[in-house]
Amino acid sequence: MRAENATSTVDGNVLAGLLAGVLDGDVTTLVGVCAGCGAAAALAETVVEIDEAGAIARCRSCTHTLLTVLQEGDGVRVVLGMLRELRRG
Repeated sequence: MRAENATSTVDGNVLAGLLAGVLDGDVTTLVGVCAGCGAAAALAETVVEIDEAGAIARCRSCTHTLLTVLQEGDGVRVVLGMLRELRRG
């Protein structure tokens, strides 16, 4: 029996679809810098926990939450966590 609010863990490539309405271009190639450990990596390399409400992107190095993407009706809300910097490759 599957839980009603089941969460899956996937890589950061899932952020492409979720953030398409907020950021132009392929967001998976954006490089994020973790404020917790200083690791810099493409968003595609993050660890993402996803369910029907949204997604939590975590630093692969230290597991701090970098950002949370929440789906609200027809829109998307992005809540920044330990994401110190976000830049194009």
